[in-house]
Amino acid sequence: MPASHRVPATPATIRWGAFDASFKPVLEIDSGDLVVLECVSGAPDGMPDSSTGLQIPPALAAIHASNPQRLGPHFLTGPVAVRGAQPGDVLRIDIEKIELGCDWGFCGFRPLGGTLPEDFPYKRMLHIPVDRAARTALVPVGPGITLPLAPFFGVMGVAPPAEWGAISTKEPRAHGGNLDNKELGEGATLFLPVHAPGALFSAGDGHGVQGDGEVCINALEMCLTGHFRLTLLKDETLLYPRAETPTHYITMGMHEDLDEAMKKALREMIGFITSRTNLSAADAYQFCSLAVDFHVTQTVNGEKGVHGLLKKGLLF
Repeated sequence: MPASHRVPATPATIRWGAFDASFKPVLEIDSGDLVVLECVSGAPDGMPDSSTGLQIPPALAAIHASNPQRLGPHFLTGPVAVRGAQPGDVLRIDIEKIELGCDWGFCGFRPLGGTLPEDFPYKRMLHIPVDRAARTALVPVGPGITLPLAPFFGVMGVAPPAEWGAISTKEPRAHGGNLDNKELGEGATLFLPVHAPGALFSAGDGHGVQGDGEVCINALEMCLTGHFRLTLLKDETLLYPRAETPTHYITMGMHEDLDEAMKKALREMIGFITSRTNLSAADAYQFCSLAVDFHVTQTVNGEKGVHGLLKKGLLF
């Protein structure tokens, strides 16, 4: 019978901005178990002041007070090891539920960051109230704009290959990481290649809502709690992140050049289609032009992202 586990966000269970195969797991579970990860977001300099009436969650305040070592921008909860996972395996991550962990989030930009740094060479930060019951956010621009929330985790990843050493959470790569893919909400499944014993899964960078592109650097950054079922797949081979939702199969491409990211996502989709059907690569290439949607995932993480969406039922 699969077990359930919960990992709170504490100074002992988070890493600030880093993936590393040498990190010791905060928890070890069996394949098929459910793990609930409480995740927090936001550096001390991005916190609202007392005049806003917004409260910093105690867990986040405690992490700030501990002054953890930092490499990249995101607080990650984990890593969680899956017993028996070895390099060459595949980790299936079913995102069963996402809970809102705070009554506010933030969205900002800064000099030298974002998609248009030459147009916005200054710093700006919005602290955005969230109605958890209604699952909406009130964006304080103009008369105020109410947005329905669609929460997901910007960062979900396993440990990278050991030879990479410690890497920043900023750039998405073959281990997953800062994918910033808004399709990966409740009910979605992410598949990641395993590079280190135990797989060592971590998550963070909660997003209340995001548009494709995430153009100014941030989505609605906020604290979220994720319910992840982690299942080890020993009979599958995967070299790059892949996902699916109840309605679509998803391939991804990441590269500092957006054109190359597009090519990667397309090649991944062609390979996915030919592995599931008797179509040739040329057949799949033309089918993609007719029926697969390619979206710009994000343009702000150094390694830009594109994801392809194949509607279920069209081919299989």
